[in-house]
Amino acid sequence: MLTVSRVSPWIVIPRPVNSGMRLICFPYAGGGASVFRSWADNEFLSDIEICIVQLPGRETRITEPPVSNLHRLVRMLCEALEPYLDRPFAFFGHSIGALVSFELARELRRVRGIELSHLFVSGCPAPHLQDSERICDLPDDEFLERVCRFNGTRPEVLNHPELMQLMTPALRADFSLRDRYAHREELPLSCPITAFGGMSDTHVDGLMLRAWLRHSHERFQVWLFQGDHFFLRSAQEPLLEVLSSALSRHREVAR
Repeated sequence: MLTVSRVSPWIVIPRPVNSGMRLICFPYAGGGASVFRSWADNEFLSDIEICIVQLPGRETRITEPPVSNLHRLVRMLCEALEPYLDRPFAFFGHSIGALVSFELARELRRVRGIELSHLFVSGCPAPHLQDSERICDLPDDEFLERVCRFNGTRPEVLNHPELMQLMTPALRADFSLRDRYAHREELPLSCPITAFGGMSDTHVDGLMLRAWLRHSHERFQVWLFQGDHFFLRSAQEPLLEVLSSALSRHREVAR
């Protein structure tokens, strides 16, 4: 059972941890807090509080209209996440969630003067790379066919027309975040960036991941795991082991 924060509907905390680091997680297109639910029970992250972003139009917020403008969404998140930034924290975002987390990191620095400890970006090209495929305005049938190519939607959902119809507005809004995104140059972040990818991902290759290097003044690493665009499910254990190791030095500061 997911525990929704009493402070904000934007954050779900499956297992509260009273001290130490927070890892704030941003789901992929159409995804909700359940994407990262199992992370809170993993031994590699046992001393870290997993805080999962729940966007409007997803799961417990299914009746709310989704947000399709990235800069508007980032401003809303900047305000909503303020109560959770009172200890050292890191961001993890997968696919479109990585783009959201990157822009939020820059917004927090710009508006609040806050720097995160580490940015983990997963299955996402570097933000300055132009994506030539724009799908958010396609007719429903073609749009959903393109979405299915990412292999992230469960068969029981794909075969349920009413459920897909319910999910389509949130999916369109999420792809609009990417399709209408215009990158603006700023100083690189002062935190390390670690980029994760799937060896069989036909949408995001190693070169696209390595291009994140230019967005950090600090350490940068790329890790590739077996699997496609959704390797974070098929390779969860090795992914979390690497993530835990990368957070080790930040844990000492947070104690």
